[in-house]
Amino acid sequence: MSQLPKILVVYFTQTGQLKRIIDNVLAPLQGKAAVVYEQLEPESPFPFPWPKQQFFDAMPETVLARPRAIKPLKVNPDEHFDLVIMAYQPWFLSPSQPVAAFLQSPEAARLLKGRPVVTLLGCRNMWINAQEKVKRYLHQLGANLVGHIALADTHHNLVSLITILRWSTKGKKDAFFIFPPAGVQEKDIVGAARFAAPIAEALEKKAFSGLHGQLLALRSVEMKPGLIVLEMRGVKPFRFFANFISAKGGPGDAARQGRVTLYRVILLLAIPFLSPFTTVASWLKLLLLRKQLNEDVAYYKGISLREG
Repeated sequence: MSQLPKILVVYFTQTGQLKRIIDNVLAPLQGKAAVVYEQLEPESPFPFPWPKQQFFDAMPETVLARPRAIKPLKVNPDEHFDLVIMAYQPWFLSPSQPVAAFLQSPEAARLLKGRPVVTLLGCRNMWINAQEKVKRYLHQLGANLVGHIALADTHHNLVSLITILRWSTKGKKDAFFIFPPAGVQEKDIVGAARFAAPIAEALEKKAFSGLHGQLLALRSVEMKPGLIVLEMRGVKPFRFFANFISAKGGPGDAARQGRVTLYRVILLLAIPFLSPFTTVASWLKLLLLRKQLNEDVAYYKGISLREG
């Protein structure tokens, strides 16, 4: 009897939503693959729900890729896996700190070098810059990105912002007033099982070159052009404030809390104020620079990495 192909799932989750997505993707593979789970654990845990100030105080180190250390992995970094699933959430347009810490580790280099990798996201809606950073990490590690699945909250940007902040800082996911439940919609979490078939086929054939195309055909990545414009406009301000805040000390340092508060106020005011302008800007870009925007959409839905 031939040995079952082995899948390593590396992930970090605070709410459990991402683990549910993983479980739905992999449930149809029971009996077809041996799955090993590696849940990343920070040496000093991040709180959940987050105190508001501490939540925004985590931004500089996240954006500047100076993550909090994680505990040693349970998996043997020299063990062979036929596929690695890298499951994560974006924090502040960057991969979450535990995932960044893993991707910067020597253990990740040993586990991922030469291995096919599928990235799997469960997030609000802005993930393209985080994915670009993960793609670059994987390239540097010698991994082979063969597929990408991004499950996002499909509600309006401002609606999802309000619900995710409530969930993150109060621990309340349920619907309230006119607002829907926070996070990825339940039908999309359950529907993630559809991605199992092409993954199983690729594992059976040991051929991953066509996997991402098959995943895309199953709507593994949906993208609103307006969010590309909005997210790209946020990258430079995030980096500016990350450097501005970290110049006054490390995480939790009292000397930097005034700057954290300033960033927090500006961000929460800027997003609703800029959203209408971004909608108009994306409409104009689609009208005047349709080819460029369509190229951007195609690129960010893909798994290639631009040079530079």
